[in-house]
Amino acid sequence: MKYSGILRIGFKLLVNDRGKFFALLIGITFAVFLMMEMTAMFAGILNRAFSPVTNIGAAMWIMDPAVNTATSPIPMPGYVLDAARSMDGVSYAVPLFMGGALVKLASGSYQGVNVVGLDDSSLFGRPELEQGNIQDIYADNTFFVVDDAEFSKLGNPKIGTSFELNDHRGTIVGIAKVVSNGLNGVPTLYTTYNRAIEYLPSTRFTMSYVLVQPKNDAAVAGIKQQVAMLGYVAFTKDEFNNQISHYYIYQTGIGTNILLMTVIAFIVGLSISGQTFYTFILENLEKFGALKAIGAKGRELVYMILFMAFFTALIGYGLGIGLVTLMIAIAKSRLPNYAAMITFWNLGLAFGMVLLIAGISSYIGIRKVLKIEPFDIFRG
Repeated sequence: MKYSGILRIGFKLLVNDRGKFFALLIGITFAVFLMMEMTAMFAGILNRAFSPVTNIGAAMWIMDPAVNTATSPIPMPGYVLDAARSMDGVSYAVPLFMGGALVKLASGSYQGVNVVGLDDSSLFGRPELEQGNIQDIYADNTFFVVDDAEFSKLGNPKIGTSFELNDHRGTIVGIAKVVSNGLNGVPTLYTTYNRAIEYLPSTRFTMSYVLVQPKNDAAVAGIKQQVAMLGYVAFTKDEFNNQISHYYIYQTGIGTNILLMTVIAFIVGLSISGQTFYTFILENLEKFGALKAIGAKGRELVYMILFMAFFTALIGYGLGIGLVTLMIAIAKSRLPNYAAMITFWNLGLAFGMVLLIAGISSYIGIRKVLKIEPFDIFRG
């Protein structure tokens, strides 16, 4: 390669000064670790916030326009369901109830729960059962409990376990699993829609959402227009997730706090690596001057410095990713409620910030090296 010789020299200069080299690696690794940890926590929070939409799996959701999150529905009148079933392009539509309740366990203690009421005839959105029979949900006072990180808060119930909910007796007839755990830290119970609205006190309107299956993708726009004429909104699954994401990013303190911590991590990494790299350049000015004296061009020195900065940054990036992955894996094995997750977007964000750190650090060094005059070096 044209610049292989000068890059090889730069590599030897970099790794031979082990103190500066390891200081650069530690600074970038620490910055990547913090940036990844913060963004991974936020990605985990959003994933948990999407869990009701993910677990139910409906293609479209009809709701009140003021709804921000799936777990905070605004009840709608029954005519919305009737209207949805008669709309052009709708294959079928079913009601869904979501609400919070307080249950009294056999031990006498109380525990908050989320109650999901599924359409009685179809049970659309039902979870996959690990134990029990799906038909048992039609017996008196029956519920399914989700076996997730919050399962133990109900005393690790078994089939046949009883509890009290708003002066009604409830019995566990199935233990289920879902794709995604919830965000609010409370157990989840599934039952039929009519039982849910009977057991839980509510306003005169009881329906949280209308779940719609369009006949095809082309029908989605028409369904949205027809729902809008009723004064409500219809979102696809992805659109509803975007609505939830927008709420947590811009209308709660979570997004702001995560952003601030990520920026702080970036500044810390930039400060450490920039200062260390500048010190490295100062201590090797004579070598750069000697290279200039024997014919190295300014462009070649720029390539060498860029190579050293980006080589260190990429190694630090890899170490930081490995460290945060290990920490998340250990935390999840010990803490079931731990919600952090690594995604392509936070990997890309961290990578972009690392490249920016390397670029700024190398710019500082390049300015100093290009001002070197061989005469000054040899005169000293």
